[in-house]
Amino acid sequence: MDAALTAFLTAQHARLVAVDPALDEVARAIEDFVLGGGKRLRPAFAYWGYRGAGGADSDQIVTALSALELVQASALIHDDLMDRSDTRRGEPAVHRRFAAQHTERGWRGGASAYGDSAAVLLGDLTLVWSDEMLQASGVAQADLARARPVFDAMRTEVTVGQYLDVHAQATGDTSLERASKIARYKSAKYTVERPLLLGAALAGAPEKLSRAYAEFGLPLGEAFQLRDDVLGVFGDPERTGKPAGDDLREGKRTYLVAAAFAAAGSAERADLEAGLGDQGMDDARVQRLRAVIRDSGALSRTERRITELTTAALTALDSADVQPQARAVLTELADAATRRTV
Repeated sequence: MDAALTAFLTAQHARLVAVDPALDEVARAIEDFVLGGGKRLRPAFAYWGYRGAGGADSDQIVTALSALELVQASALIHDDLMDRSDTRRGEPAVHRRFAAQHTERGWRGGASAYGDSAAVLLGDLTLVWSDEMLQASGVAQADLARARPVFDAMRTEVTVGQYLDVHAQATGDTSLERASKIARYKSAKYTVERPLLLGAALAGAPEKLSRAYAEFGLPLGEAFQLRDDVLGVFGDPERTGKPAGDDLREGKRTYLVAAAFAAAGSAERADLEAGLGDQGMDDARVQRLRAVIRDSGALSRTERRITELTTAALTALDSADVQPQARAVLTELADAATRRTV
């Protein structure tokens, strides 16, 4: 997958600089972002969903499914901008990278506005390129035609899921129902379920197997997002590449936070409400909010929910008519997605 992405991005780099030398920095920023890290979970689920449905390995299918990493890049670049995050994987977020470039070169206008504009456009560009990489992969057009509705639905779902996340932060909605829906659409469906269904569609899988993949993928994807939420509050910055408690500073209304609001006392809820979204929150305040969440039982509740969802997913996989090697790898991927530390 890295080889396929490198080949695609190298060709796109040449294409951009042929338009104008100023676009060299755009191409290099995207290359650094896409090739500089990431777990490749989405294309991995798609690939093994494809193989599990009887699909044969080929360079073309690897290229097609690697396009999911460009969808992921688009989502992360835009997400970091909306959350005003400083870092991603231990490096400056894209909007910070371009703002720093503006400052270093003494350009006109505001550095922050320049960085924001660049991030919007690079996020858009990677989304456009995801479509191009899929279509130009060399996979048979009949197979692509079956997969196209899944790919389109996935990109719509992740976009509206992101909007619901922004909406919840603006309205202050802390209900568990809302938090679960955001987790489902912002991450769960496009991390596991839709990639599996994309692979199944490319392989021409029967409807019964696609249903089994959905029953496996949706709860597993939600468990993945809940693990991400736990790491966003309690994760080690050395491992996650983001500051401690970053989700608290960003005001994320996650399942973890919603569970704390549901169980904490009035004074603790007031602390949470006052702290969520405070970009200037110091480490001592982060520790205080962590204690509120932990003492309310929300962390334990979230961990139990992760276990329940993962168990349900694996039960669905056990009953699916999947090729044995693919079943083994999908089981390993499920463990990697829900027990990870980064």
